[in-house]
Amino acid sequence: MVAISVDPPERNLEHCRQLGYTFTFLSDTKAEVIRSYDLLHPGSGMDGGDTSRPAEFLLDSTRRVAWLNLTESYTVRARPEQVLEALDEMGKTAPPRE
Repeated sequence: MVAISVDPPERNLEHCRQLGYTFTFLSDTKAEVIRSYDLLHPGSGMDGGDTSRPAEFLLDSTRRVAWLNLTESYTVRARPEQVLEALDEMGKTAPPRE
């Protein structure tokens, strides 16, 4: 799992410490990656700054986006059971391993 945020590295590190995140958390302070995925939410951050729309992606073995969850609110995230169901579906349609 990888997270990308518009916050600076110091703030991301603090969030990881406070919330117990153990996965990679990248800073995209210029929102370059966030824009490339069309996830920029202009003016919705603190003090009217830009932020990213919440999104979860699952990639298949070919790095194709196999599942995507987008929301308009930073408070709304995919529930664990949604992600597990999507992973199950991906497993049913995955090509056989060689």
